[in-house]
Amino acid sequence: MRLVCLAAVAGVWLFATPADAAESVVLKYSILRESISVPELTTFVETGELSPALRAYLAMAGKKPEELRKVLTQEIKVNALFLDKVLNNPLGEIALTQVSDVIHTGSGANVQALRGALMSSALPNNKITLIEVLQNYPTPEVHVEGDRLADVYKQVRRLAEGLPNLGDLIK
Repeated sequence: MRLVCLAAVAGVWLFATPADAAESVVLKYSILRESISVPELTTFVETGELSPALRAYLAMAGKKPEELRKVLTQEIKVNALFLDKVLNNPLGEIALTQVSDVIHTGSGANVQALRGALMSSALPNNKITLIEVLQNYPTPEVHVEGDRLADVYKQVRRLAEGLPNLGDLIK
């Protein structure tokens, strides 16, 4: 049954159109918020080049661009098949709920959207980066609580590192 679900996720990932993924990220630090296009954020991650709007926003928020870039690009190695099992059980639901407090839709937490973004990120290469999760988020807009972004990375990393240990609990 899980393989059928994973095959369905893989099919969605392979045939996804740009309309199926986030177009913009609403990045929030404290009381500040800025909508940044996903291509703009991707360019920053790939080249280190900041758009004038992103540069000004990070300066107002008192955030160093290199810290944001580091958090967005750090890789987490994970077995996509096992990740699917973990994310579709009660322990995974708890982890997804916690992470979706930081990465969510404008209307609030969306565990299914986050699960889909994580799986779409993990499937091609058994690795996850937060920029990939944002790029694969299946709504036009994704909201990110920037002050807590490093915490999300740590939570996802802990989850990924704990996967072999959770194997005995998940059957």
